[in-house]
Amino acid sequence: MSVSTEDHLGRPLVAVTGVGLVTPLGFGVSGSWAGLLAGRSGIRRITRFPTDHLKTTIAGGVDLPEDAEPGGPLPASVRVERFAALAAEEALAASGANVDGRFPGPLFLGMPPVEVAWPLRMDAARRAARNNADPMRYPAMIEALGERQDAFEASCFAGVGEHLAARFGTRGAPISLSTACATGASAIQLGVEAIQRREARAALCIGAEGTVEAESLIRFSLLSALSTRNEEPARASRPFDKTRDGFVMAEGAAALVLESLEEARARGAEVLGLVLGCGERADSFHRTRSNPSGDAIIGAMRSAIADAGLEPRDIGYVNAHGTGTPENDKMETLGMRAVFGDRPPPISSNKSMIGHTLSAAGAIEAIFSLLAMRDGVLPPTINHETPDPAIDLDVVPNQAREQRVERVLSNSFGFGGQNVCLVLGAAPRG
Repeated sequence: MSVSTEDHLGRPLVAVTGVGLVTPLGFGVSGSWAGLLAGRSGIRRITRFPTDHLKTTIAGGVDLPEDAEPGGPLPASVRVERFAALAAEEALAASGANVDGRFPGPLFLGMPPVEVAWPLRMDAARRAARNNADPMRYPAMIEALGERQDAFEASCFAGVGEHLAARFGTRGAPISLSTACATGASAIQLGVEAIQRREARAALCIGAEGTVEAESLIRFSLLSALSTRNEEPARASRPFDKTRDGFVMAEGAAALVLESLEEARARGAEVLGLVLGCGERADSFHRTRSNPSGDAIIGAMRSAIADAGLEPRDIGYVNAHGTGTPENDKMETLGMRAVFGDRPPPISSNKSMIGHTLSAAGAIEAIFSLLAMRDGVLPPTINHETPDPAIDLDVVPNQAREQRVERVLSNSFGFGGQNVCLVLGAAPRG
């Protein structure tokens, strides 16, 4: 019996034919997934840069060979591009969609906000001063950093998408976006919608993060958002636990090759799963806090389920945003109860093991959701030692659970009330 290649609205069904990962648990899908199911933590003490006087000295870092070389560690924009390229290479190799160095669709790249880190600004100022130039003028910065072209390029996040598009031969202008902690999921949503509108046969969707550095740690510390459990790195990220005290910064990347199911079948590609629905809501309430009503979070979850043509009862598992901050976990519980009522499905947080990968999180967690359906196992929420009476959910505590599910809701809730949820489905049979 053949399966339809269109959804309930007559749109092309969107298949995932290749995935790639870089996480604090390892390079590649197999290593990251095995570590996750084993309940292994990728959080450790920071050694890449000095942490004197920082309140938080732990992170889910990903070390590159160049970090140990003279002149290292690599600046954030270079790390983002390197992680994104590694994930994309794995995803494209798995999908077989890249023929003769050309990819049959656009690139949607989710990455950190475009800005110049303070160390680079100071370097520019010092060099401009030597040339009697005004360091606050952009041309002067270019001229000052001209002595070190690599330093200038390292400050240009805007070039990352162009470099990746040229490297992998994607079609059209690459789209780079940043929607806070929902960025990776937003990149997937854009790819899905392009295929659904029949504007593209395929899409390469990437979420990448490489900003584990002192400046970022200071910023989040000033918001009281980070865990300070520095003496126990592996136990620091504890979503839904009563003793949670904040999230742990992390970095990495995820890449997904999306194609119409019809296109994938026509070329005999192996389908890992489907992206069935997307939901997006913003609450415009506060720069960092969610609206206490939870309307945007609830709306994003409901919209994703409705977009997939499903009912809440059709969702077998929820991959949580689950940051481990007191407020986020409380708000996500509110959303779960509002959407699913008295019998919510199991929910677990990958961030308990890999930390919060920020711009990459939504894409990484979408891949973990697909793998959960493929293998019939739900990843755990580790460090769940003291249940919070206010969070009466099945959080798959501490150990992975064998359980077959056909539909997964993956939540991504960002600072500023930018919320994106995805509904993913198991690979079709027949």
